[in-house]
Amino acid sequence: MTNILVIDDNPSVIKLMAKILKANDYEVSIASGGGSGIKKLDKDEYDLVFTDLMMPGIGGMEVLEHVISKSPKSMCIILTAHGTIKSSVDAIKKGAFDYITKPVSPSELLVVVEKAIKFKNLEEENSRLKKELRGKYDYTNFVGTSNAIKKIYDLIEKVADTDGTVLITGASGTGKELIARAIHYNSNRSERPLVVVSCGAIPEALLESELFGHEKGAFTGAFKKRIGRFEMANGGTIFLDEIGEMSPALQVKLLRVLQERKFERVGGTKTIHVDLRIVAATNRNLTTAINNETFREDLYYRLNVIPIKVPFLKQRKSDIPLLVDFFLKKFQEGRKKRITGFLPEAMDAMIAYDWPGNVRELENAVKRITILCENQVVSFDDLPESIQEKSRSVKFSDEVIIGEELDFQEAVKYYERKIILEALEKSNWIKSKAAKLLNINRTTLVAKIKKQNIDIDDVATG
Repeated sequence: MTNILVIDDNPSVIKLMAKILKANDYEVSIASGGGSGIKKLDKDEYDLVFTDLMMPGIGGMEVLEHVISKSPKSMCIILTAHGTIKSSVDAIKKGAFDYITKPVSPSELLVVVEKAIKFKNLEEENSRLKKELRGKYDYTNFVGTSNAIKKIYDLIEKVADTDGTVLITGASGTGKELIARAIHYNSNRSERPLVVVSCGAIPEALLESELFGHEKGAFTGAFKKRIGRFEMANGGTIFLDEIGEMSPALQVKLLRVLQERKFERVGGTKTIHVDLRIVAATNRNLTTAINNETFREDLYYRLNVIPIKVPFLKQRKSDIPLLVDFFLKKFQEGRKKRITGFLPEAMDAMIAYDWPGNVRELENAVKRITILCENQVVSFDDLPESIQEKSRSVKFSDEVIIGEELDFQEAVKYYERKIILEALEKSNWIKSKAAKLLNINRTTLVAKIKKQNIDIDDVATG
């Protein structure tokens, strides 16, 4: 039941309001002045507080200030005479929800109460959803215990509450947007918007308007003013995904926003100032793009204040069983038939697979398994064909030296590849460290990697 406090020094006003509200099943408390009202506010919590503006001693403005500081969940509504409407408007600017004039109209009173309750419910629902988002994107909820992923946890913890610009690099499907969301929802900007822009998915001709907004008549089809994504993100965070796809002309404008936090809408002359944090991501090698003159070097250094490199899934294979278990639970929630796990041969095949599509591919594979597998435990035959074929090719390689005709060169090549991959995984795919583990020169290791056609992404150069 909605709990309402009415504060007024006029007994007839209090009596009338209490009668109307109680008749409509609201729980009502009364106070005959500002001092008495503040005592009640200190003792109990109220959903709505009606307070007269002009009272002897402690007036309505002081009651409002007390509600805002001591009882912020309460909605404060001002009672005012016609001659003090300007003061009521000032009260709204300071945090009051609304005002009604005296003498109080029963219909107006009930409309204001209903409006305030709806707004309060929306605020509470919004707050609940934000808490859920913060919980969902808490970096401690990320799946993985490998050294590579632990380093990312540490970075998120260190940088989340700063305003430093972050550049997230890594292949598609590695979880770059998830990291961006974790940074935002663990920062002091978490109550403000997180605006996501996929620079590669929006046509170049539209991207400028999408980012900066436009004025009415700025171009053909601009029938009204449009607010851009930078304005939407004011006070919060903007996540520019696929930043490497942005045209050189737009890169110049973005550089200004990074440097000065200001811009003009397309077709406008008014300078708009914004307070926001910028997080960018790309699956491209921006150093190569700079050399090819498709990405500005000065913009790169402005973006790359805090670099976060996301590893391939094949670079953290120890996390695969944990991820498989996580996705199994996710896709079976609420289902009667449940898969309890994987047979050792099936899990070995999942770990042996290279996962070129990274975590996204693994997620899709587990989803397919939960739909098609008819057994309680996943066997090798339940796996997607691509994973089975990879596992069979590995087994074939293991059998190279135990067949009827021993192939010495093939065996040496196979075990050399296997040892190099193990050294790279242990050294977090840093070639110089892997060379030390193998007790060979780095140049020798690089030559062997090329000879073996081992694919190492630019994010793990070393």
